[in-house]
Amino acid sequence: MHMRSHRLIRIVVPVLATGLMLSGCNASEDGAVGAGATGLGNTSDINPKDPAELRDGGNLRLALSGFPAQFNPLQVDSDGEASSVATIMLPGDMTPDASGALSVRHDYFTDVQLTGTDPQQVSYTINPKANWSDGTPITWEDLAAQANALSGRDPGYLITANAGFDRVAKVERGTDDRQAIVTYSKHYAEWQGSFSPLLPKSVTSTPEAFNDSLRNGLPVTAGPFKLASVDKGANRIVLERDPAWWGTPPKLDTITFTVLNHAAQLAGLQNNELDAVELGSSLDEVKTAQGSAGIQVRHAPANRWSQYTFNGAPGALLADPKLRVAIGKAIDRQGIATAILNGLVTDPHPLNNHIFLEGQQGYQDNAEPIGYDPDKAARELDALGWTPGSDGIREKDGRKLVLRHVMYQQDTWVRSAQIAQQNLAKVGVKTEIQTFPGTGLFTDVIDPGNFELASFSWSGGFQPLAALRQIYAYYPDDLQSNKARIGSPELNQLIEDTLSELDPAKAIQMANRADRMIFEEGHSIPLTQSAGNVAVRDNLANYGAFGLAGADYTEVGFTK
Repeated sequence: MHMRSHRLIRIVVPVLATGLMLSGCNASEDGAVGAGATGLGNTSDINPKDPAELRDGGNLRLALSGFPAQFNPLQVDSDGEASSVATIMLPGDMTPDASGALSVRHDYFTDVQLTGTDPQQVSYTINPKANWSDGTPITWEDLAAQANALSGRDPGYLITANAGFDRVAKVERGTDDRQAIVTYSKHYAEWQGSFSPLLPKSVTSTPEAFNDSLRNGLPVTAGPFKLASVDKGANRIVLERDPAWWGTPPKLDTITFTVLNHAAQLAGLQNNELDAVELGSSLDEVKTAQGSAGIQVRHAPANRWSQYTFNGAPGALLADPKLRVAIGKAIDRQGIATAILNGLVTDPHPLNNHIFLEGQQGYQDNAEPIGYDPDKAARELDALGWTPGSDGIREKDGRKLVLRHVMYQQDTWVRSAQIAQQNLAKVGVKTEIQTFPGTGLFTDVIDPGNFELASFSWSGGFQPLAALRQIYAYYPDDLQSNKARIGSPELNQLIEDTLSELDPAKAIQMANRADRMIFEEGHSIPLTQSAGNVAVRDNLANYGAFGLAGADYTEVGFTK
């Protein structure tokens, strides 16, 4: 029943144990972990079992890297932690399988159909058994209130992204209260999954409720589990079976989330305090987990990627796109991939697309504009008037080409940044590596623009085109998640056209044209896709490395 939001989520640490299910792998003949899969869309590793073979009851113990500041996954203060907890308890219209193919979540909707294209209309027929945990029926009014909240028309709603709701003209009652008809004013390509997750109208009807009513919990839910307790003092959140759940009863009794920093999570698994931990880009961690009794390492490439974002705001040191692209050519992304992923995957290589991950339909290599070529980078810097000073550092108009490179304090990020630092030094560009605790990295550093390069990861869902508007369109009065403050009217228009294309094949072609423009403007530098290695207790079933798939929490459990 779990489905990750299709909206993108910023992730500060290379890996967070956010309940995004973890999956199985063994060492290959060449020593690499998870040799079988090189990309998303072709695998999941969850120890699949018929639920009838699992024991009834049990507590699934998971880790969070920080306590959620907000249990509303659609509000700007939410993060991956909030989404991983909240979406277990909330409805959604669609769920993806391991290949990314979508199907209707029939516990909540009996049918979701595109019923018209001029104008575009989508009908949502709600399961007559579907109720909120307070006994209120789920109706068309819940969809209407959420569509209005996420439309962006009322700036009082502090939303993560409008995700196509800015194109919704109206949401109307259908044949009865259990049917909603959504009419678009402009075509929207990724209409499937728009209501994943869905919140009750009590949360979305006013900006005050939307922004603040879920800061300490999620009192009204609709799923196999509901919130049992939130204990900030103990850093613990517990979910329990909801007896009002109308679908297949879950095997588990409870799910417990405990806040632990990443360094303590594997030890927590070894000490039988946790049941699953994402391992990240540490071969030592993987080997330690593989050598621990009762623990398996499962593997499927995850829907998460690391990257460097440039600060190209007007007046910033790197405001010139030609300068950003020249710097990009000087960074050896293959060297970074090899250093970070060697031993974790069979073929370490960089990610070459901002929109699609390997294995997703649409993925192609668009990274030629920043292809590694330090000699060409040096020539381009010369041509731009950035010439080496007496200390070897390039300068122009009295400004030194010294880049503050900011990141979360974790070895993987620092190691990556040190490689880039050495690369850039060879062409006369100096970087100063600055590390920060996760709590303040965005609010105090990245969001105010106190950087030239910023390292962080993006975690997404099954709707890759959502990234185009949210991250890469540039509207100075509506930045959404464009931390780079980089873009152009031409790219904005192509993004709008892409999101308006109802033919999936044409939309993919247009998205790749947009991606090429994103590389050409030097917006950001994709590095590597997550290897997706996860350590789990060996008797845990139907849970692990899901790849593109959602997780069904009614089937997760422990073998007898």
